[in-house]
Amino acid sequence: MLVPMWQDDVFNALKSARIRQVGYVPDAGHARLIARSHADPDLVPVVLTTEEEGVALAAGAHLGGDRAVLLMQSSGVGNCINMLSLLQSCRMPLLALVTMRGEWGEFNPWQVPMGSATEAALRLMGVQVRRVDRAEDAAETVTYAAALAFDSAIPVAVLLGQRLIGAKVFVK
Repeated sequence: MLVPMWQDDVFNALKSARIRQVGYVPDAGHARLIARSHADPDLVPVVLTTEEEGVALAAGAHLGGDRAVLLMQSSGVGNCINMLSLLQSCRMPLLALVTMRGEWGEFNPWQVPMGSATEAALRLMGVQVRRVDRAEDAAETVTYAAALAFDSAIPVAVLLGQRLIGAKVFVK
């Protein structure tokens, strides 16, 4: 299977940003980053049961002197809304990479409402949002989003558009 190079470039950007912990809820859009995280002895991949645990993981990493990234799908953003207030109140960084659903080529109507509300919901909670729809912009956007999050101690989410990650296909 041919893996798009942008995913490896994003992984390298995370490594350059000194990320040490990778919290994730399993997601096909993040499969390459998850696999690379498990294969890298310098990283601690943590499978989460729900996305808001990733916000707590990132806060704990920060308090312990580490850096974390949260990998999730747009449908999980709604699960994080209450926990995002912790980051605002305590001025803690968060770098989240969010694979979008409910957009280009979506087959599942259940994904559309949260996919449509993801960016606005994050902004309402004080999260800086960046978006990537072209492969050539992915690594650079993640690099600068990580710098913004960790240098300024604020939450930043990078939305990886469905056209970039590819539409999922339902197989009967």
